[in-house]
Amino acid sequence: MAIKAIELLKGGENHEEIMEVLAAVAADLGDVIDDLNSLLVKPLKGAMTNEVFEVNWPTKSDGHLRKVLVRLYGEGIEVFFNRVDEIQTFESMSKHGQGPRLLGRFTTGRVEEFIHAKTLSAADLRDPQISALVASKMREFHNLHMPGTKKAQLWQRLRKWHSHAKSLCSPKDIKNFGLEHLDTEINMLVELLSQGYQEIGFCHNDLQYGNIMMDEDTRAITLIDYEYASYNPVAYDLANHFCEMVANYHSDQPHVLDYTKYPGLEERQRFVYNYLSSEGKEPSSSEVEQLVNLAEKYTLANHLFWGLWGLISSYVNTIDFDYKEYARQRFQQYRLKKVTLLDSPSVISEHGMVKGSHH
Repeated sequence: MAIKAIELLKGGENHEEIMEVLAAVAADLGDVIDDLNSLLVKPLKGAMTNEVFEVNWPTKSDGHLRKVLVRLYGEGIEVFFNRVDEIQTFESMSKHGQGPRLLGRFTTGRVEEFIHAKTLSAADLRDPQISALVASKMREFHNLHMPGTKKAQLWQRLRKWHSHAKSLCSPKDIKNFGLEHLDTEINMLVELLSQGYQEIGFCHNDLQYGNIMMDEDTRAITLIDYEYASYNPVAYDLANHFCEMVANYHSDQPHVLDYTKYPGLEERQRFVYNYLSSEGKEPSSSEVEQLVNLAEKYTLANHLFWGLWGLISSYVNTIDFDYKEYARQRFQQYRLKKVTLLDSPSVISEHGMVKGSHH
């Protein structure tokens, strides 16, 4: 459904600035936007941090439609990442020939190149051939030389989000989601997951199907949306990708996670094998097994990461998505997985609720 740009973008306080930037982008591409009413705007579904739109206008040369992507930054999401860092990552990615080009910026968002490729679906992630291409692309991504210190950002980010969630949440939510005791859980995970050598790479940290595009002719994979990208243990990024296989953000209930869809051992081994062998070196079965096991432990950190994200988002984000119920499912999964992975009870109980105090 296409709607007039004016109706869609005039809601923003800086509507005029957006229009000026779009006119400048058009001029850079050799086009002229004579009439702002000729802009057609189509909201793109599936985004949960920003609002994303496809914007079209007729080209000067042959009247074909030019497509760009306009991203309006979500409300109150500055806690999740530093926007300056994110734009730096985006620009570095462009220089590495990864992802879309940055075409223009305005105060509350930006204009990006529109990638003419198919966004993967939830089912595509389970296709063995497509999955192997994703694994190989992930390896390439992890090896990129990016700005910033080459050390894991996961733990400081978890602690920052935890403290932010405590300051935002109602006493009821603090109690129900076990926020009072969560620092104990985070410390326990740090201890558990900081043993032995771990490879650190530049991780996407949000590799759900909507952030993976594939050219249908060449089958080339492009990873997009780097808001959450940072240096991290590569096992964490693998864990995140496996956890995302239970989601379908384009269903009638996009917040509902179906953990019966979590990939079994064989599927995870195959993915890790493809990931490790993508540089032409045959990994040993013990290398594969080690990384599969480590990734499985990192799913615990991943559940807390997106659980806190959902909880904070339920207070600050106006996008139509049941963030709190999403968070409840992630915390509940943390509790269930912790018992099987670590053999120890959790302070988070059946419904994301806190059990009796632990001393």
